[in-house]
Amino acid sequence: MNSTKYKDVSSDWIFMAESDLRAAEVMLREEIFHMACFHAQQAVEKALKAVLRRHDQIVPKTHSLAKLLYDVHELGLSLSDDDILFLDQFYTPTRYPDTLPGGLPEGLPTASDATSAVTAAARALDTLRNLLKQ
Repeated sequence: MNSTKYKDVSSDWIFMAESDLRAAEVMLREEIFHMACFHAQQAVEKALKAVLRRHDQIVPKTHSLAKLLYDVHELGLSLSDDDILFLDQFYTPTRYPDTLPGGLPEGLPTASDATSAVTAAARALDTLRNLLKQ
C-alpha cells in the first residue's frame, strides 16, 4: 500500500471529523439536540477512520464506533472506550423517527444528552488527534 496516499487521506478524514464537531456545537447552541448527537457521533466515526488510514488500514464501511474502536485497538493503540461507546448509540435513532423509542418527540435526545455527546466527542477527538501524531 502507498503509505503517503493514506496519510494524505487521513488528514481529509480528520478535517471532516472536526467539521462534524463544529456542526454538533452549532446544533447544541441552536437546541437541535438530536442533530447535535448525530454530528458528535459522526465526528468520532471519522476521526477513528482517520487513525485507521494513518496506519495504512482499509477503512471498513461501517458506522459502528464499537467496530472502529476494536480495529484501532487491534493496531496496539491505547484509547479509552467510554466516550466512544457512549456516542455509538446516536447514529440511527437521531436520523430516523421510526427507530426512536416512544416516537417523536419523546424519544429524541435531551439537552443533557446532547451536551454529554458534544463533550464526549470533543474529548475523543483530542485523543484521536494525538494518535494521528504517532
